Amino acid sequence: MTPITSPDAAAAALMQAANFAKVLPGMSDQDQVRMATALTRDEPYRPGADAVRREGVARGTVSQYRFTDSRVYPGTARDWWLYLPAGCSTETASNLMVFQDGGRYLGPEIDVPVVFDNLIAAGEIPPTIGLFINPGDKGPGLPLWGGTDNRSIEYDSLGDAYARFLIDEMIPHVAAQHTITADSARRAICGLSSGGLCAFNAAWERPDAFGAVISHCGSFVNIRGGHAMASLVRRGPPKALRAFLQTGTQDLDVVFGHWVNANRDLAAALDYHGIDHQLVIGEGAHSLKHGGALFPDTLRWLWSRST
Repeated sequence: MTPITSPDAAAAALMQAANFAKVLPGMSDQDQVRMATALTRDEPYRPGADAVRREGVARGTVSQYRFTDSRVYPGTARDWWLYLPAGCSTETASNLMVFQDGGRYLGPEIDVPVVFDNLIAAGEIPPTIGLFINPGDKGPGLPLWGGTDNRSIEYDSLGDAYARFLIDEMIPHVAAQHTITADSARRAICGLSSGGLCAFNAAWERPDAFGAVISHCGSFVNIRGGHAMASLVRRGPPKALRAFLQTGTQDLDVVFGHWVNANRDLAAALDYHGIDHQLVIGEGAHSLKHGGALFPDTLRWLWSRST
């Protein structure tokens, strides 16, 4: 069943397409419409009870920081946030989950801190530290389409650069003050769209550091070579990973590729090696609505082997 686009959603798509024409001058008229529709389409998904703050559940804390001295991505600056669960103790090693496009994962589509608070309090996931990182705010933008930030360089590129950025530059800020588990099965990485590719690529490069992955509408397409990810998995040795892939039947189909087919290709490559994974294809488009609705159950599954 295809979600019906309401008049409000159609109007929002027109406004979004006009905005793309300004900020992404290389985007074709066809892709402006396709991209805008995928970002604004009505979807039959809403946050569930686990995403609603409950009375009597202790709140974790979220602190915001600024990082400006990257050696892996010199000249970039970015905001980042740290979530610490209530009663976080330096005597006990906590799980770690790293979020790309971190500011968005703190927002109402998914509201990770509330979900963490509820599931930790219920004993359904272990105490988990959340590291939320935005991409560099100045850079060359996207191939073909343009732009002004460093997101595409960081998220759409294969190789170990982003994994090194996390392991050598960002996680040490957390580990210096809080005890993080060394068990890779309890260290997860998560992202949306190009951030989903980035998350999977970082785990594939460094499964010793990240043994669990969540990709929402992952961009396993040819923006900067991400379409090769499925082939790398299929031809490489199997790795100790658990991966959750989510996309929707109304996800993107633009010049860089077809998102649903690309996620299917990656899932098939994981299946070829018997790597533990789930692929969930819903009715949604290119957003966090479906992934957000699934997020509590995704966490339960992701860490069901390590609780």
